[in-house]
Formats: sequence, structure tokens, C-alpha cells
Amino acid sequence: MTLVDDPTDFRAFGAASHDGEGLACRRNLLLADGVLLMFVYDTVSARRAGTRSTGSAVRGGFAGTPSAGCRALVLEPGTRGQDQILASVGDGLYVQSVTGIHSGVNPVSGDFSVGAEGLMIQDGALGPPVREVTVASTLQRMLQSVVDIGNDLRWLPGTAAGQTLAIADMQLSGE
Repeated sequence: MTLVDDPTDFRAFGAASHDGEGLACRRNLLLADGVLLMFVYDTVSARRAGTRSTGSAVRGGFAGTPSAGCRALVLEPGTRGQDQILASVGDGLYVQSVTGIHSGVNPVSGDFSVGAEGLMIQDGALGPPVREVTVASTLQRMLQSVVDIGNDLRWLPGTAAGQTLAIADMQLSGE
């Protein structure tokens, strides 16, 4: 798994030449082959950490103070399409939306419990709809459980992109 924040990528809705402090933005390789390589920093957080800014200052608005953040976060696409990934999953849940991220994720511990809805995956094909299920785990375990990344990258409004991911060993409740 390779995770990149590249605000210089013109396809991203958050693309910019300069960050919230006026420093030049750049491509930051955060994870490579599943190994954490770096963090993003603004000027203040970099000074506290004894390093340099990564050109990653973001603001909540024109009057907001800058803080470190990502503008164009993306997993590097894999080689297989959605149909191939679904076929390899067999049975599971195709999550189309989640709710409660603002209150259901602990950014310190990585624990999360969020509402989800989507479609069942049955025998490698999309099946009936599912609503009001809860998906819970830790962000660390979820990242370690990614078994496939799709080649169907789509830039979304905001600071991220979407694509098909197959994640093993997730537990559902409320079915």
C-alpha cells in the first residue's frame, strides 16, 4: 500500500501551488509498501518536531489559522478493476457510505465505530441493499487488512479520492 498527498496533482479538487502559509506545495509520500515514511507538517508543527515544513498547511477558511493537513490524499491505484476485486471477495459488504465519522472515530487511539450502508456481495457479485449496519475496528487493523486496491481511482470533492478497496476481517453488526 502506497499513500501519497500530492496537492500539485491538477486532477485533485484540493490542488494548489501553495499551502495555507504561502509555502510551495509538493508531493509527499506518506506510506510506501505499507511502511510509514513521513508525517505532514506546517511551520509550527515542524518546528516543534525539529524538522522542516512539508508544504502542508491547510486553513478552515480565509480567517482561520493554519494547521498541518492533507489536500489531495490518495492510495496509488492497483492493477485490478472493481469486478475482479468483487469476484475475489466472494461474500461481504460493499460499503457505499458511512455516517458518524465526526463522532465515531478516535484520532488518538484509532478506534472507530461508524454507521454504514451499501450492498451485500454474494458469490462475487453485488446483491441486495443493506442499511443501518455498524462497522467497527481500529484504523491500524483496517490498514493492515487491506488485501486489494482497485485501479478505479475517482477524485472526490474535498481532499481525497475514492476507489475500490477489499478489506478482510471486518466485523459487522445490525444485519
